[in-house]
Amino acid sequence: MTGDTARPGRAASPEAAQHPRSKAKRLALAIFAVLAFAVFAALGTWQVVRLQWKLALIERVEERVHAAPVAAPGPERWAQISAESDEYRQVRLAGSYRYEKTVRVQAVTDLGAGYWLMTPLVTNQGSIVLVNRGFVPAGQGDAGFGPARPGSGAAEVSGLLRMSQPGGAFLRRNDPAAGRWYSRDVGAIAAAQGLGSVAPYFIDADAASAERDARQAPGPAPVGGLTVVSFHNNHLVYALTWYALALMVAGAFYWVARQERRRATPDREEADGSNN
Repeated sequence: MTGDTARPGRAASPEAAQHPRSKAKRLALAIFAVLAFAVFAALGTWQVVRLQWKLALIERVEERVHAAPVAAPGPERWAQISAESDEYRQVRLAGSYRYEKTVRVQAVTDLGAGYWLMTPLVTNQGSIVLVNRGFVPAGQGDAGFGPARPGSGAAEVSGLLRMSQPGGAFLRRNDPAAGRWYSRDVGAIAAAQGLGSVAPYFIDADAASAERDARQAPGPAPVGGLTVVSFHNNHLVYALTWYALALMVAGAFYWVARQERRRATPDREEADGSNN
């Protein structure tokens, strides 16, 4: 009996049965991998740069917070005031409060929910600076701010210089017409209260200033010195994340390239066998 005899041979694995990608596809894959690696590595490096900037900023602010108070910038310096060079600087000034122009700005502190009391102070030089006199709980914050008792407006204030907070809070915009304030927007408060030209910053009064104020001010006694000086600093985590993604791209490309070489090996062996 004559029949065909099966030629012994090695069964091809599923990977070997697949043909390698075309040269064009391999080139496109390589270009994509290189670009993705470069982008992720660049983002990681940018976060490292941001980390160094943030650490320098924190160091500068720490120096300002613990420095001796200096005179609050006058009108001749208002145009040069910036967050980078001046915010959280310890300052002092003297003048007279206009308590009847106080506005309440909603706040949440360690003492609970309530309001910051923002009151304009007319300095001894005649300029106007808004002062955050401190925090009052929600129940007390509803009290009126009638005219001060005769001679009770004089004040000496020390505290932290803060930059204006325009617009409002997250998903809540200031509504001057309704008297609802969610951020300490210096310009908007000045316009709503008819104050004219005011400093482009406000001052967070410290505890000692608030205690002096409480002895003579009408209405509720505010609690000062509650400013929280902190900065989010997640740049190191972000940098490590981007670098990890870059390494993952490199690893994935290496794995794919190795698989392509394995797929190409059976084709080369088959070609060599057919030539024998």
